[in-house]
Amino acid sequence: MIEFLSQPNFQRIAFLLGGLLLGLLAERVFFAQFQRFTKKTEFEWDDVIAYSFKGILAVWFTAGGAYLALTVGEWDPFVTAVILKILRVLFILPIIVAAMRAVRAVVDAVSERSQINSPTLVVNLARLAIGILGGFIILQNLDIDITPLITALGIGGLAVALALQDTLGNLFAGVQIILSGQVKPNNYVQLSTGERGYVEDVKARNTTINTFPDENLVVVPNSTMASSIVKNYSMPIEKLWVSLDIGVSYDSDLDQVEEVTMEVAKEVLAEMNATDPESDEKVVKLRYHTFGSSSIDFQVRLQVQNFRSQGRVRHQFIKRLHKRFNEKGIEIPFPIRTLITKE
Repeated sequence: MIEFLSQPNFQRIAFLLGGLLLGLLAERVFFAQFQRFTKKTEFEWDDVIAYSFKGILAVWFTAGGAYLALTVGEWDPFVTAVILKILRVLFILPIIVAAMRAVRAVVDAVSERSQINSPTLVVNLARLAIGILGGFIILQNLDIDITPLITALGIGGLAVALALQDTLGNLFAGVQIILSGQVKPNNYVQLSTGERGYVEDVKARNTTINTFPDENLVVVPNSTMASSIVKNYSMPIEKLWVSLDIGVSYDSDLDQVEEVTMEVAKEVLAEMNATDPESDEKVVKLRYHTFGSSSIDFQVRLQVQNFRSQGRVRHQFIKRLHKRFNEKGIEIPFPIRTLITKE
C-alpha cells in the first residue's frame, strides 16, 4: 500500500484532483460566503469583485495542483515546457476574463446609480481592447513573437477595411455619436427623416430607437444617425414646455380667466408630479396675444419633466380647465356661420 502511494503517477493524480477539489471547495464555501457578505454591504465595488472573479478560484487551484503534479518524478523536457506554458495561460486567462466582467459590472453599476443606460458599444469596445491586450500578453508568455503578427495585421488591415467599409463606417460613426455626447440612451429625439422616439442603445452597427407612443423599434444605421439632423428634446435639459392655445368670449373677465387657468395648471402639475415647481413663473406661463374673430386668444405654457409626460399633462389640463370654466361661467366660444340663400 505504501509503495502504491509513493508511486509518481498516484501522486500526480492526487495533486491534480486535490487542486480541483480545493478549488471547488473555495468556490462553494469561501467565495459563496464572500458573495453573501457583499450583498449585505452598501458598497458596490465589492459586488463587482465578487461578480468578476466567480469561478476563477477553481481554475487557479486546479492549475496549481497541475503544477505540483509536474514536480513529481521525471518528465520529458519538451512535455514539461508545453505544460508550463499551458499553466501560465491558465493563470493569465482568468485575469483577462475577470477584467472583461469587471467592465460590464462597473458600467451596470454606474448606469443603475445614474439611471442612464450606457451604450452597448462602449462596453464592447472596452472588452475588445482588454481581450486584444490580454491576447498579446498570452502570446508573449508563450514565447511567440508578436511583431510579425502586428505587421501582418497592418498589411491586412487595408484589405479588411475595404471589405468591411460599411461596417467600419457605422462603427466609427457610433463612436463619434458617443464621444460627442449629443445623443445618449433615454434621450427623446426626432430625426430629419421623421422618426422620433427614445434612444434605447448605440451599438456597433446601429442605433435603436423606441418610438413613442407607438412602442415600435426603429433601427437606424450609425452613419445615417451621425449625418442626419437630429432634434434632441432631452438636451440641454430634459424639461420642456407644453403649449396650448385657448380662446375665451369677449364678455369674459380676463383677470378671472387668468387666475382660474393658472390655478388649474398648477393643480395638474402638482398632482401628476410632472414637474418640481420652484416658482409659479417658472412652471406655468400665460400670455394673451390675439383679438380673434370670435374670441380673445391666449397661450398657456406648462413645464414638464420630460417628453413622455407631456401627453398626460395636456390631457388632464384640458379636461380640468373645461370643467372649471363651466363652473365659473367662462365661455369658450366657437365660430358660427350664418348662410343666407335666395329663394
